[in-house]
Amino acid sequence: MGDYTVIELIGRDRPGLLSEISAVLANLHVNVVAAEVWTHNRRIACVLYVNDDTTCRAVDDPSQLSAMEEQIKNILQGCGNGDKLAHTSFSMGSTHVDRRLHQLLFADRDYEGNCSSTEPDFPPSFKPKISIDRCEEKGYSVVTVRCKDRPKLLFDIVCTLTDMQYVVFHATVSSDSPYASQEYYIRHMDGCTLDTEGEKEKVIKCLEAAIRRRVSEGLSLELCAKDRVGLLSEVTRVLRENGLLVTRAGVSTVGEQAMNVFYVTDSSGNPVDTKTIEELRKEIGHTMMLNVKKDPTNRKALEASGWPKTSFFFGSLLEKFRP
Repeated sequence: MGDYTVIELIGRDRPGLLSEISAVLANLHVNVVAAEVWTHNRRIACVLYVNDDTTCRAVDDPSQLSAMEEQIKNILQGCGNGDKLAHTSFSMGSTHVDRRLHQLLFADRDYEGNCSSTEPDFPPSFKPKISIDRCEEKGYSVVTVRCKDRPKLLFDIVCTLTDMQYVVFHATVSSDSPYASQEYYIRHMDGCTLDTEGEKEKVIKCLEAAIRRRVSEGLSLELCAKDRVGLLSEVTRVLRENGLLVTRAGVSTVGEQAMNVFYVTDSSGNPVDTKTIEELRKEIGHTMMLNVKKDPTNRKALEASGWPKTSFFFGSLLEKFRP
C-alpha cells in the first residue's frame, strides 16, 4: 500500500454512518487505500489506511489531520452513544487489522448487553455454546466452544483469550461440518484458573462476542473499479440511499484497482429484496463491476459443500498472538 496514515475509530453504529465518514474523507481530498469495518451489538469499529490524494503519501499536515479528527468525532458523537464514548486515533505505523479490531471492540465492551445481531438461516443449535470446567489433575480451566464453523474462528478465539490475559497451554480443535468443536486448557497470566462465576461469565460473553463479530450476515456485494478519491463515499452513499445497512466491509487496492466487499441487510436487519438489488445494479453497475452473492455461510451452502471432518492437536499458542 505504500505510504499511508492509519485511522482507528469506534462508536455507535447506525444506518449511513460509513457513508458520512467516507464523505468527510473525500471532501478533505483523502483517499481510502484499504479499510476493514466490523459491527457488533450496535457498535462499529473501523481501521482505515488513507493517504493524501495530491501527494499519494501519508497525511502529515497538522491542519488536515485536525480537520479529519474534528469532523469524524462530530459524526461519531452525533450517534447518541449513551454512556459509551466515541473514539478516533491516528498513527503512521502498520497494524494487524483483525487483531486490532478485536482489541478495539473488546476495550469498548461490546460484549455487554444483549446482542442485537441475528443469524436468520441457522437454528438455535448453531449458536455458540460455551462452557468452562476445571481440570483438577493439571490445574487448568477448560474452555469448550461449539459453534458454526467458519474461517478464522480459531484466530478470533485465541486473540480474545490472549487479550484477556489468559495463556493457552493446550488445545484440541475438530470440525464436523457445519460445526466446530474447540477445547482450550488455560490459566490466567498470574497462574490462576477461573474460579468464580463472575470470571467464567465474562470469558463466555467475550468469546461469544469474538465469534459473532466476524459473522458475515446478509447479502455480499463485491465491487471492482478504478481507484479514485471519493469512490468509497459514492458506493456507501448509494447503499444508504437504498436503505441498506453495512454489517461488515473490506476495502483493498491493488495497483489502480479498488476492490470492495460489503455485507448488507435492510435497515431492520432483514435480507435485501430483489427489487433493491436491481436498483443497485442500475445505479452503480455501469461504472464498476458488481457481483452479488448470498450469505456464503448459510446453512444450505454449508451442507452442500460437504466439508470434511478434520481435527488436530496443538499446544502453547500464546507466542503467535502476543502484541
